Amino acid sequence: MVLALDRAEGAACDGVAFRVAPGAEAETVAMLRARELVSSAYLETTLPVLTADGPVQALTYVIDPDHLQYCHLGLDEQARIIAGATGGRGPNRDYLWATASHLAELGIADPDLEWLAAEVRRLI
Repeated sequence: MVLALDRAEGAACDGVAFRVAPGAEAETVAMLRARELVSSAYLETTLPVLTADGPVQALTYVIDPDHLQYCHLGLDEQARIIAGATGGRGPNRDYLWATASHLAELGIADPDLEWLAAEVRRLI
């Protein structure tokens, strides 16, 4: 299971926007596409992003809610799956915990993700 941006109506996301050095755009986009578009579950979308320096247009990767891999499960079921799943890059729980930890370090609150992380710890 992966954690993805979902562009539901009225949704918002706190996060980090990265500025790409001039001249590195093509290489950066190629690397992002190789990493994010492996299964075609994400849509490459340019969206308005509000930064400390004001609004900018940013390249984003948002989950396709019509894609076969889109998860329509409740948090309890997600926690159960994450607790026991392992992928090519290791245990799914490690990915969840690293993401939750990094968001906390950045001061970004995500109550559902925090609940998932705690519930997976409890299940394990």
